[in-house]
Amino acid sequence: MGTINVVLSTLTHEKEYMDKLREVFAPAEFIQLDASDAAGISAVLERADVALLRGDLDERYVKAPKLKWVHCDHAGLNKSARPDVFEKGLNVTSSAGRSGPALAEHCMFFMLTLAYNFPAFYEAQKRHQYGKVEGMGELKALYGRTVGILGMGHTGRELAIRAKAFNMRVLGYRRRYTELPEGVDKLYCKDKGDSIDELLKESDFIAIALPLSDATYNLIGEHELGMMKPNAIIINLGRGSIIDEDALVKALKAGRIAGAGLDTVSKEPLPPDSPLWDCPRLLITPHFTPPVPDKTDRAINVICENARRFRAGEPMLNLLTSEDVYTR
Repeated sequence: MGTINVVLSTLTHEKEYMDKLREVFAPAEFIQLDASDAAGISAVLERADVALLRGDLDERYVKAPKLKWVHCDHAGLNKSARPDVFEKGLNVTSSAGRSGPALAEHCMFFMLTLAYNFPAFYEAQKRHQYGKVEGMGELKALYGRTVGILGMGHTGRELAIRAKAFNMRVLGYRRRYTELPEGVDKLYCKDKGDSIDELLKESDFIAIALPLSDATYNLIGEHELGMMKPNAIIINLGRGSIIDEDALVKALKAGRIAGAGLDTVSKEPLPPDSPLWDCPRLLITPHFTPPVPDKTDRAINVICENARRFRAGEPMLNLLTSEDVYTR
């Protein structure tokens, strides 16, 4: 059983949600502070068991004498996946999954836009030119094509369902073996000795929905891009550094792959002089996906369920493990 006596929160949700958290953590003392209140946070961390944070943790939380669990209220935890976190045995969880359906839609948007070469048609529309877009006769619909999804977490599973609704063949890759997720035709698993090679070779679309870690940093480089079909498209909704961007620029400019969609890049905001801006057949969105209407509810529900699991000594949702460590 995990005892909770004091909870520190820097969350800024509306009152109804904060009241729900106070109720869930009762009878623990629930202390709400502004994230900029360094002195107040330091004082409370001397006795806090749990911290609920808007952003990522830092060394103050690692050094806190009684802290057992930190929840970071966003998805990617690479900035919190510090080696000292695992050395201390601190439980760190996230709100991953709160935007999974929208992120999956975002990937479908990239797939459809690139498959139909919409930018070229839109430019023709602005010129009042009807038809005669170069290469239009070679375009193919999503129907019957293959999408390979790297990462079968919340977003990957939502994407598989949507891709299958388009009658696509769906391949998935994840670290640990599970039964086939809904919509997935074939699953490759790292713990079974599978690599990503076959998925890369067979797919018309590669969708990256992986977290950033030492293991996934520059996972897609020149060698991996070279395995892809010349008419394949790669999409990144994970973290920018999962793709070697220099290799991607070369592949796009040389026409070795057909296109790419990036919602995340290694340096954000993307500098004006980045070569990515001028790559052919590349779409960029600024790490922004329209939120689902129940995004906050979904995030709060993760915290509430994890509070129950923490007290009951059960495995927690979205828990960082040593496999997630990121030192770069």
